[in-house]
Amino acid sequence: MKTADVPVFLLCGGLGTRIKEETEFRPKPMVPIGEHPILWHVMQIYARHGFRRFVLCLGFKADVVKDYFSNFHLHNNDCTIALKSNKMTVHESRVELDWEVTLAYTGEKNMTGSRVAQAARKYLGASEHFAVTYGDGLTDANLANEFRYHLAQKKLGTVLGVNPPSRFGEIKVEDNRVVEFAEKPDLENHWINGGYLFFQKNFLKYLSEDENCVLEREPLVELARAGGLNIFKHSGFWACMDTQRDREQLTKLVASGIAPWLK
Repeated sequence: MKTADVPVFLLCGGLGTRIKEETEFRPKPMVPIGEHPILWHVMQIYARHGFRRFVLCLGFKADVVKDYFSNFHLHNNDCTIALKSNKMTVHESRVELDWEVTLAYTGEKNMTGSRVAQAARKYLGASEHFAVTYGDGLTDANLANEFRYHLAQKKLGTVLGVNPPSRFGEIKVEDNRVVEFAEKPDLENHWINGGYLFFQKNFLKYLSEDENCVLEREPLVELARAGGLNIFKHSGFWACMDTQRDREQLTKLVASGIAPWLK
């Protein structure tokens, strides 16, 4: 199966409360990193590896995302608009993207599992596999390799496992006595969900369209207990934009020209 045929469901409907200074007027995936919203960066990561079908699961301030993509060339190029005819001429387009973007409203307050279930029911089509990710995580992982691994392992699900450096030191204690103080703890065997997942179509039986269905809770927990979830380990770059500090660091990487996910 070619990556170009795999639909990618992007979760774009959350409130983004931990970065409220940026999300008061726009959803978190539309917060800019450099010239483009972080959602564009996430989609570029997939596009680098041949994925081109995107289904955006919208909720909070869905109109902002819809406006951006319905006026994509206007947002990303110089344009001349003839007001009488409403005809737009794009000058020296910098955009050559063979993307198919579906804008799917999945409820104002629905949780992640509910959003995927709703959107998949309408837009998965005949595809036997699909991808899921969030609109706020960036990586230089080879997603084509992850998908090939997913196909080869023949499990219902595959999660990108990452081990980002801890922001905090680690204290090891025995009977209230500090026995070791590590400024940078060893995380070699500490893996977390990196947010880039692949599933077989049959995984949908674990999901519900009920607004309280959270992908990361019962569905993934039950899948793991049933032995149906594999990990694709990635020790390279990964970052999640949870706070304003995170956003500033990612913006600096773009401005410096060394953003790993864009190379």
